[in-house]
Amino acid sequence: MDKILRDKKAIVLFMAPGILLFTLVLFIPICQSVYYSFCDYDALTKPVFTGLANYKKLMKDSTMKVALKNAVFFLVFSCVTQLIMGLLLASLLTNIKKGRNLFKNIYYLPCVLSATALGLLWMFIFNPKLGINQILAKFGIQGPLWLMDLKGFIILPMWIIGFVALWQYVGQSMMLYMAQISGISPSLYEAAYLDGCSKPKAFRYITLPLIRPMVATAMSLNAIGSLKFFDLIFNMTEGGPNHQTEVLATHLYTQGFKFFKYGYASAIGVVLLVLCLSVTLFINKVVKKEDYEM
Repeated sequence: MDKILRDKKAIVLFMAPGILLFTLVLFIPICQSVYYSFCDYDALTKPVFTGLANYKKLMKDSTMKVALKNAVFFLVFSCVTQLIMGLLLASLLTNIKKGRNLFKNIYYLPCVLSATALGLLWMFIFNPKLGINQILAKFGIQGPLWLMDLKGFIILPMWIIGFVALWQYVGQSMMLYMAQISGISPSLYEAAYLDGCSKPKAFRYITLPLIRPMVATAMSLNAIGSLKFFDLIFNMTEGGPNHQTEVLATHLYTQGFKFFKYGYASAIGVVLLVLCLSVTLFINKVVKKEDYEM
């Protein structure tokens, strides 16, 4: 192994496929999108360079402001709820012996199901004339317009979609935390319990510090996923009513693939990329990682 690591030709040979794939699939398209964001481009004619015109238009776009507000809401909601629920489920399932695999599969199952199918399923469940409202009507209760109520700074449909996203993806966070917790040596807990430490204190002073690197990783994944959130919203509301459930990804899709404003859509994509990078760097800066021997 040391001989291979000292062989620069072998290193380049092994890295070449990954670098080539990264360049063709990610780097070149990103560079093209950045260039198109400074152009008036409809994919049918050659792009015309317009400078910062698309970005100036973004600042005046009312739908973009709604999309940014909803994206920030999803970012905060997802990071907080996924962290709390993921850690709670991981700690509970780690401490049980019977039925652990069954519950792991139950909680993780929504992650591997089609988001399109789940979006349609929940759309029918929250339909004003079907699902939950039909059950409430049998008890004489008039249910709300779950996906059409526009009251409040954060409207009800956004809360509904947020909870559906939590239900779908909490299993992913749970599995990441369980993998890290299972790597902690049981002797640490045994020594703590012998010294009179309770389970809540052991979780606070042993588990949390040792899984901090995974917390940063999981929060980064949740943050990026929430910022580029698309499938559930598109299938449940399509950004409506009146564009009030738009997020950056749905607004990008609408401008690019419905109105063929690829230059403007590229500008939205660049904003989304910058936000993802900024949030990831912020999380890695705030959640400090320390090395412990386990």
